[in-house]
Amino acid sequence: MTEALQVEASGETVGEAKWSALRELEKLQPGIDKAAVRFQVLTEGERGLLGVGFAPARVIATVDPGAVVAEVPRNGDDSELGGEVREILDRILEAIGIRARIEIQEDDETLTATIAGGELGLVIGKHGQTIDAIQYLINAIVWRGQGDDRKQVVIDAAGYRARREATLDSLAVRSAERAASSGREVELDPMTAVERKIVHVRLKDFPGVTTRSEGTEPNRFVVIEPE
Repeated sequence: MTEALQVEASGETVGEAKWSALRELEKLQPGIDKAAVRFQVLTEGERGLLGVGFAPARVIATVDPGAVVAEVPRNGDDSELGGEVREILDRILEAIGIRARIEIQEDDETLTATIAGGELGLVIGKHGQTIDAIQYLINAIVWRGQGDDRKQVVIDAAGYRARREATLDSLAVRSAERAASSGREVELDPMTAVERKIVHVRLKDFPGVTTRSEGTEPNRFVVIEPE
């Protein structure tokens, strides 16, 4: 019987120690199924006063041979942007202790990274605050050094974005009705380019109103104006 693969690693935090252990396992066996890795936390680390007495976090990572997938995940099919997004998102998930798969889909305007696995409520957060923060952070990182033709990155999990789209659809209609009846502009909260597009498309043929975007990223927002 083939023995399980096992490595010990350390880091400044437990999340960093887990990340380091996963990287060591991947060196031993490319194509490893990260969702099947088991972690044993030996020490959680300790930061002494003024940096004195620091002790690193230490973990043991174990995975059974049967959990090593025969085919390497299709990271090789990712574009340069897709590979960068996958790497950053992978590190974020490991830092917060989530083991999940990442699926990348990309078109001319948008790259969508979908997180699949368990405990995704921790990724989404209350009212989507966590997943929106992750999405904002990744966009801020990958946009550095890019021009105006930069591609929007969308992070999704457990169908959250579809539910968010339904919410935006309802919000757009209610706000348009309020603008039309009051004769005054209605400003919505800041949204990503993808979310603003949902509002613009929904209200494109809505009677009595027009829409426009104002502000600068990442605080750009939709204004609904009565005609």
